[in-house]
Amino acid sequence: MTNITHILSAAEQGDPHATEELLPLVYAELRQLAAQRLAAEKPGQTLDATGLVHEAYLRLVPSGPAAADQKQHWDGRGHFFAAAAEAMRRILVDSARRKQAAKRSHHRQTMVSVDNLAAPQDSFDLLELNDALERLFAADAKVAELVRLRFFGGLTIREAAQCLGVSPRTADHYWAYAKAWLLREIQGDG
Repeated sequence: MTNITHILSAAEQGDPHATEELLPLVYAELRQLAAQRLAAEKPGQTLDATGLVHEAYLRLVPSGPAAADQKQHWDGRGHFFAAAAEAMRRILVDSARRKQAAKRSHHRQTMVSVDNLAAPQDSFDLLELNDALERLFAADAKVAELVRLRFFGGLTIREAAQCLGVSPRTADHYWAYAKAWLLREIQGDG
């Protein structure tokens, strides 16, 4: 059992000091993950990596009176980072929706470069990508989960495969399918 897994288990058991011990252990990886996600967005993002990490961490590991009502169960390090990826995705999508609503008359949208999903020159609206990902969840949840882990979680094929309980070869097949499916959906050819 890794140190992070041990601390997650202690936090789950109600140890109030465990959450204090957890942040220093995961902060650097979460900040790197947040920086990768923000680098893929169009310049002018009001969130920075530190703010994104802090907001995601507060969603993952609530403290104070709310903590007792919102206990999380973590099946280890991979599950924690998958949940962190999902929290960051939701924060970025919520931020993009707020910006879109505020700037609707200017027709400006938050664009992301879907690294490893499209050619580097291609950029897509984050909300379009999120909507397409939601449709993919309805069509094939495991493949969509792989996209979430890779794109929003920054995991490698091998790490994502381990989280999903599939072989890296299967994850490669899922990834190829997901890229084609999402590109077709986003570009409107589907």
